[in-house]
Amino acid sequence: MCTAMTYQTRDFYFGRTLDYDVSYGETVTVTPRNFPLTFRHGGVLTHHHAIIGMAHVSHGYPLYYDAVNEKGLCMAGLNFVGNAVYKTARGEGTEIAQFEWIPWALSQYDSVSAVKERLPSVKIVDTPFNDALPAAQLHWIVADTHACVVVECTKNGLHVYENPLGVLTNNPPFEHQLKHWERFANLSNEEPNTSTDPAFFSRGRGAVGLPGDLSSQSRFVRAAFTRRFAVSGDSEAESVTQFFHMLGTVEQTKGSCKLGKDRYEITLYTSCCNAARGIYYYTTYGNPQISAVELHRENLEDTRLTSYPLITDPVIRFQNENKLTTEKRMI
Repeated sequence: MCTAMTYQTRDFYFGRTLDYDVSYGETVTVTPRNFPLTFRHGGVLTHHHAIIGMAHVSHGYPLYYDAVNEKGLCMAGLNFVGNAVYKTARGEGTEIAQFEWIPWALSQYDSVSAVKERLPSVKIVDTPFNDALPAAQLHWIVADTHACVVVECTKNGLHVYENPLGVLTNNPPFEHQLKHWERFANLSNEEPNTSTDPAFFSRGRGAVGLPGDLSSQSRFVRAAFTRRFAVSGDSEAESVTQFFHMLGTVEQTKGSCKLGKDRYEITLYTSCCNAARGIYYYTTYGNPQISAVELHRENLEDTRLTSYPLITDPVIRFQNENKLTTEKRMI
């Protein structure tokens, strides 16, 4: 499962964790302005906004998990299994296949308000990418520096919810997540003004009752609490490191969530994108050191995708490197 979050300091930041038991070879992928985006029910878009994000590239097509465009509009798709229901394509109106939804929106629109204005005439349909990749059951968080919404397709139709908390996890539907949050909205980062036995004294008692399990509902509450009280300076380094610490509160470690024999859900990667500057930062389970790809260092007038494989091996920096002997290098 996954958790997505927004964060505002001097710039606007957006990112997520991707929690799963297997990787699909995802890469940080740049879609330049002149890469032809072909839509199954809507022709080809030959010139559009540039996009950077995490994607599985299949047959030359970027299947984005999360991304931001050069205008600062951000999107991420999170598992919504059992609740996501898409329409069937009938050749009527604007029909967008589920796997096209992120590149379709980010390639054309520059704000949440523009997406919301377009959505009433859009149908997200269940057309599969191919036989091996059926339509994934997802819902989406869409955000910019001014607004944040959640888009869900259920049996009752397409819904757009305002998201005042700036976070999203998985099930249940978003309106139920907001209702569940109300039970914890009184939690605080301040110490309660009550006397206590010194033998049991501990800081952080204002957050007693904050759920600590790995379920979607509990991660939603924990992420919302962390974001609500997060404090950092406005510098890029402070903002980015704080963002990774915030999402670190919902990371999954190998062994904590068992799916079957020798199968465990882990946080495969965590992302943080400076939407204003187009810098995509990420860490992986094997390498917690922050890596980055900058959109505006690429040739954005190109016609080809550019992909950067994730750095998954640990990178350890020895501060006393010049003092190490051959024997001490062996870890």
